[in-house]
Amino acid sequence: MGRLWEMSFHEQLRRENVLLVGGGVTGKSLSRYLTSIKVTHAIFDDGAVDPLLSGTFDRAIVSPGWRKDHSYIEDLVARKIPLMSEIDFAWRVKNEIAPMQRWVAVTGTNGKTTTVQMVESIFAQSHIRGVACGNVGTTVIDALSGDENFDVLAIELSSFQIEWSSEAEFAASAILNIAQDHIDWHGSFDEYAQAKMKLLTHSDLGILNLTDPEVALRASSWNGKKIFFGLDTPQPGEIGLVENFLVDRAFSPADAAEVFAELSDIQPTVPHNALNAMAAAGIALAVGISHEEIKNGLAAFKPDHHRMELVATKAGITWVDDSKATNPHAAQASLLSHFDVIWIAGGLAKGAQMDELIARCADRLKAVILIGQDRALIADALDKYSPTTPYFTINKTGSAEELMDDVVAKAADLAVEGDVVLLAPACASMDQFTSYAHRGDAFSASVRKALGE
Repeated sequence: MGRLWEMSFHEQLRRENVLLVGGGVTGKSLSRYLTSIKVTHAIFDDGAVDPLLSGTFDRAIVSPGWRKDHSYIEDLVARKIPLMSEIDFAWRVKNEIAPMQRWVAVTGTNGKTTTVQMVESIFAQSHIRGVACGNVGTTVIDALSGDENFDVLAIELSSFQIEWSSEAEFAASAILNIAQDHIDWHGSFDEYAQAKMKLLTHSDLGILNLTDPEVALRASSWNGKKIFFGLDTPQPGEIGLVENFLVDRAFSPADAAEVFAELSDIQPTVPHNALNAMAAAGIALAVGISHEEIKNGLAAFKPDHHRMELVATKAGITWVDDSKATNPHAAQASLLSHFDVIWIAGGLAKGAQMDELIARCADRLKAVILIGQDRALIADALDKYSPTTPYFTINKTGSAEELMDDVVAKAADLAVEGDVVLLAPACASMDQFTSYAHRGDAFSASVRKALGE
């Protein structure tokens, strides 16, 4: 039966002229796959010259990031060309070429990449063949159609991908947190939150952060099977913290509690990262991985670059790169992990507001260095909620690297023994840098140069 179904889908594709909307990483991966199975297709991207606009297509596969009210998307809808997401396309392919493969998913405003990478580290220490993919780097279609036959794909899903998708089904999904982000894309915070929570309707099991009010409240209306995780002693059916131990009372036998990590296993050892580890453990337990394998996987995990990464410590001053904190929620978690912070912030806010961030973290701030297009949002919030905190604006007059040299020089002037200089911008980077990684690399290089290393 599987072979007949595979033939029917691929033969259907081979009879079609397929349009790929988006020519980035996802579009290129889809194009490679369609080429490999001999499907006629074309790629359209923003800025492309127009012949494709009037082309005849049987199907369009949309890369994440394209808004549904984009004029070209609306034109395709008006022409009654069926649209599908890259996730749903990969799901149909999976059902034919790997019908026994299971998918699990992780979403949230922050921590998605760290959590799926933790899951991948657990896979490497377990009897399950699995890989992290999706928004984390490797596309789903590449992970699915590559040389290795994986038992499980752990997929990092953005709100864009969830919004566009309606077919893929997940054995378990973790929702880490929901806070302001991508408001410019979704139109409102409620629509953004609804996109995140939509994932539950396609999941057999929801693994949910009890400490996040938005997740806990919005999950109450979903009637599926739920497991909550948090930083308190877990009740039966929960994952939680008992003294220095991360404990499972959800998948263990009744009235039993199984330790799957010590806090010292989790690096960096900060509250939000312990929550990431709990979510990763929940995903792993849902697909049959043992507590001992989870403990080994979490102990072996090394955090990604630019995520609360220690750059240097000299003269009692600590320099930390959290360039991946591209929204206020991520920046708040970073700021609350330190005291006496010289904070480097600013960039593209993506419609997010900064008031709650500053109100919550004001007592951690010694001084603020502002950069980027939307720095005035942060300055206004500082004026309202932390009026005694001095802040300084650094303008970009040369290269991105020269800008960061100026930022680091100002931070070095301000910092004294015991201070933490923290790059946690609360904003995206593309106004002044090519990516958050470029921003973090520039910061690290400037710090090492300034410290003579």
